[in-house]
Amino acid sequence: MEQSFLQFPNIDPVIFSIGPFAIRWYALAYIAGLLLGWRYCVHLCRQAPRFMEPQALDDLLVYATLGVVLGGRIGYVLFYNPAYYFENPAQILQVWQGGMAFHGGMLGTVLGLVVFALRRGINPLAVGDMVAAAAPIGLFFGRIANFINGELFGRPGDVPWAMVFPNGGPEPRHPSQLYEAALEGALLFSLLAFLIWRTDIRRYPGAVGGLFLAGYGIARFTVEFFREPDAQLGYLFAGATMGQLLSLPMIIVGIGVALWARRRPAMTEGA
Repeated sequence: MEQSFLQFPNIDPVIFSIGPFAIRWYALAYIAGLLLGWRYCVHLCRQAPRFMEPQALDDLLVYATLGVVLGGRIGYVLFYNPAYYFENPAQILQVWQGGMAFHGGMLGTVLGLVVFALRRGINPLAVGDMVAAAAPIGLFFGRIANFINGELFGRPGDVPWAMVFPNGGPEPRHPSQLYEAALEGALLFSLLAFLIWRTDIRRYPGAVGGLFLAGYGIARFTVEFFREPDAQLGYLFAGATMGQLLSLPMIIVGIGVALWARRRPAMTEGA
């Protein structure tokens, strides 16, 4: 019996172009994630106490954008394909060609947030909690853009929703980008939102940020079982992928930070 699978939608990665100038879904996903995340942070600041003043968010957006873009690109270069980029350094700046690493973007964002918080005299943990609550929005759009680009596809699979990707050979594969959009994006955002709006977790600075790190790490580690490893890396230590090896410290650190924050005295209503 012939195996059935879904047809890849084959959406043009370029939305429109005028001469050499092109607008791509990949870039639009980053813009949408940053702007919608910023609006959600504004909402948090206005409705949920103990984060920060909404007026400071314009500057925070600049720091977060630089951290995401620079950290994501540098992380991809160093973690996933250093040999290639060291031989072709001019291509490091060609971010429109794809190649961003979440773990690098996270480190860049954390650094930017710490600098921002220290310059503003704000608790870095509170700033981190707020950004962590909004981060799954960007992750969701980013993974959808990966799917549109037909990149970071999954391993061969026989599930009914498997797809033949343009650059993935003739075998139907898991649409792992959509798995990540669902777990790292929609589900993680919903869980954090529930905790923020329905519990007292925001009274413990660092708790939301820690749970985000652990939640993302668990989601990414799980999806990596269905995602095709990067061709230049393959399977690494004990058959794990680079994504799994980078996610393990996130899970450990995230759980540790969340437990540490929860054991600290809660912020008072007037703090």
